[in-house]
Amino acid sequence: MKRSRFTEEQIIAILREQEAGVATADVCRRHGVSSATFYKWKAKFGGLDVSEAKRLKALEEENARLKRMLAESMLDNAALKDLLGKKVVTPAAHREAAACLQSAHEMSERRACRVIGIDRTSVRYQATRPDDGELRERIKVLASERRRFGYRRLHILLRREGHAVNKKRVQRIYREERLTVRRRGGRKRAMGARRPIETPLLPNQRWSLDFVSDQMTDGRRFRILTVIDNCTRECLALAADTSLSGRRVARELDDIIRQRGRPDMIVSDNGTEYTSNAILAWADETGVSWHYIAPGKPQQNGYNESFNGRLRDELLNETLFRSLPHARTVLEDWRRDYNEQRPHSKLGWLTPRDYARAICGTAGDRAAQPEGSARTPLATHLNPGPNQPRTLVMAG
Repeated sequence: MKRSRFTEEQIIAILREQEAGVATADVCRRHGVSSATFYKWKAKFGGLDVSEAKRLKALEEENARLKRMLAESMLDNAALKDLLGKKVVTPAAHREAAACLQSAHEMSERRACRVIGIDRTSVRYQATRPDDGELRERIKVLASERRRFGYRRLHILLRREGHAVNKKRVQRIYREERLTVRRRGGRKRAMGARRPIETPLLPNQRWSLDFVSDQMTDGRRFRILTVIDNCTRECLALAADTSLSGRRVARELDDIIRQRGRPDMIVSDNGTEYTSNAILAWADETGVSWHYIAPGKPQQNGYNESFNGRLRDELLNETLFRSLPHARTVLEDWRRDYNEQRPHSKLGWLTPRDYARAICGTAGDRAAQPEGSARTPLATHLNPGPNQPRTLVMAG
């Protein structure tokens, strides 16, 4: 703002002369100002005393300063938006960002550094680092030969070869070349059959397994192994205990097989009990195809998930279990009622036991028909088939 050669006191005194009766032209001639300037003063300071005029001037200066700060802040925000998406972390990135602000927004170096929040010395720094091309190539060669070695071991190998190099320098080159050793995946998982599974048409064509947990009145928790026949929806077992290992699961399956025969396939999730060596050995010995659902996809084991919901809603949430023997007794009673008395909506409101008898009768009638009149099911416990798949493998 252009400074006036008259102070507020002088301007007020000139206006007071005109108010005392001196002609405006004479006042302007005496003080060397134009009539336009005089009337501008009169419009601005007319009726004010010296203190009020000073206060008005101070307010105008403060207003101008605030406007200037707002304009600079808006310009700084616009400049920072141009840097969005860029990682401004390293000194080299700081220098590049400062150069961008100076060229694109015509900022001074001081202001660009203030906007980014860095020191001016880091922008002015000129690197004096020697060329490390030969060392870089040697590190890349060693890293390709020793793929699981980190920069510390590579540094030892370089020192053995006679390179007088600092460990931090090796680490810097190691990171710039992106040679970081990647962490290996999680534990090995048994893959089992990964082809799409078919809809079961006969009993024992496919079973599904899962675990449910609950709590007794004394605060102890226990788990329940649920085994379901996916065709008849029968609950084959509800084994309850405080812990259920892979060996215990295999033992429960053996008990079921002795009563109703061997299944063609078993479906389960990727829990540690189902992927243990005990289960892998059991499946290999019995010849049962074990299908693991994809991790995080419980809907692929929908038969068992639906049953678990009915079990929790109709029994677990309605019963207080005093002890483990009490829980086993109640679970067995409910299992029998579920199989023999409870109508199932997906089975035409038949009980699972009645539906299983109807299915077996229909299968017997089909077996009595002449050859070629109906398609024979893929496999049953009575006809395991000559080519039982051996699908249990270990995937790294």
